Amino acid sequence: MNAPEVSMWMRSQLENEGCLYQDDVVDYLVRAGAESLLRENSDGNLALERKLLNEFRKLTQDDVVWVKPEKYWRFRVPEDEPGRDARG
Repeated sequence: MNAPEVSMWMRSQLENEGCLYQDDVVDYLVRAGAESLLRENSDGNLALERKLLNEFRKLTQDDVVWVKPEKYWRFRVPEDEPGRDARG
C-alpha cells in the first residue's frame, strides 16, 4: 500500500461519508500494516506522513478543506474562505 493508493481510498471515503477524520485514516493504516505512511507528532500521537498528505492534496486541492479543531476533511462550501483550512 502506497501514498497514491491510500489517498485514493481517502477520497473515496470522503465522497461516501461527506467528511473524513484523520483518526479514521490512522486506524485504517495501522490495521492495514501501512505504518510507513504514519509519523509520530510532537504530542506523541500518530499522524499522517507528509508524502500521503501531499498526494491527498493533489486529488482534492480545489474541493476539500481541512477543519483543524476537529481534525477532519470535508468538501468545500460557498461560505468557506480561500485556502485549505476551514473554520468548521
